[in-house]
Formats: sequence, C-alpha cells, structure tokens
Amino acid sequence: MTAHFSAARSVYARPEATLKTPRALEYDILARVTQRLTTAWSRRSENYPQLAAALEENQRIWSTLASDVASPGNGLPAKLRAQLFYLYEFTAKHSRDVRDDKASVEVLIDINTAVMRGLRGQGGVQ
Repeated sequence: MTAHFSAARSVYARPEATLKTPRALEYDILARVTQRLTTAWSRRSENYPQLAAALEENQRIWSTLASDVASPGNGLPAKLRAQLFYLYEFTAKHSRDVRDDKASVEVLIDINTAVMRGLRGQGGVQ
C-alpha cells in the first residue's frame, strides 16, 4: 500500500467526516481568512509578509464571491447580489489602503464577520 493510498484511505474512510453544505463551506473559508487577518494584523510590524498574504487570500475569496454573484444563474436576490458585489469592490480598495499603511484590517474583519453571521442565519448583509 502506497503512502498516498494510505493517506487517502484514512481521510475517506472516516465515518465522522460529513459533507458540508455550500453555506457551511463558505462560512469556514471566511472564518479561516478572518482569523488569518486578525493574527497577521497583530504581528504586522514583525511579519509584514504574513499580513500581505492574508490580505491576498481575503481578496481571492471576495473575487470568487463577486464572480459568483455576478453570474446570471446565481439564485440570490438581486439586491443581496449587488450588496455583495459592492463589498467585493470595497474590500479591494480597502485592502490596497491597508497595504499602503493608510488603513487597518478592522473593517475587513467586520465585513467578513457580518457575512458569516448571514451565512449562519443570524443577520448580516441585507
């Protein structure tokens, strides 16, 4: 048995590994990047590359979300789609401001947290 087969078998054979809904996956992705932003911001003076990487990851996520909500087949209400696309544009500009040392990541963290609340059905982007 190869190492790859053994590793794959251990992952796929776990009965506790459940399939997540798309909303749960989106939540997990946003939670992960939000934690990375928080940690990177607190360590920005000694590890700026970590902050730059977290900002880039956050921007990739928002770019993917923007592409999805701009798709004609997206089933979200038009108003929510427009709001999410606006948040993508805002996060792009604000991320540049953070990289240029003109802003903090706090508003990016707040936006991600609000969207996570929405994904959990607790309000958020409306």
